[in-house]
Amino acid sequence: MTNECILTSEGHSKLLTELELLTNVKRKEVAERIKTAIEFGDISENSEYDDAKNEQAFVEGRITQIKDMLSNYQLIDDCDVTTDNVCLGCCVVLKDLETGEKDKYRMVGSVEADPENHRISNESPVGKAVMGKKSGEVVDVPAPSGNIKYKIVSISK
Repeated sequence: MTNECILTSEGHSKLLTELELLTNVKRKEVAERIKTAIEFGDISENSEYDDAKNEQAFVEGRITQIKDMLSNYQLIDDCDVTTDNVCLGCCVVLKDLETGEKDKYRMVGSVEADPENHRISNESPVGKAVMGKKSGEVVDVPAPSGNIKYKIVSISK
């Protein structure tokens, strides 16, 4: 991985916890499943073995991915988060000017993005539009159905 990933302290902790689980628990569970499947005999037509090997590939791939992220990351320092303008780590309340609907989002790096849980990436269309803007400003967000206008209602930590 050549790009530096941006993490909040919460995101960093989650990655460390996931890495711990994968390396100390999941690896052993999958190895045991493979061992048990081999004991069934001929592995050429053994779906248990195939499933276990596929899971092993997923687990090892995810371990590698997390290690790559943790070897090259920038931690968002909560002390550096300001409420002057939208920045990584802050919370922003946006009002859809067409519907009047308000939503609160936490600005995070792409690794932690989870729109369903109101965590948007600075690389997303909404994130790009609001980054660096001040409370009260109106932004245009490109969408497949046309631009959406949002007003930045407030910025908080």
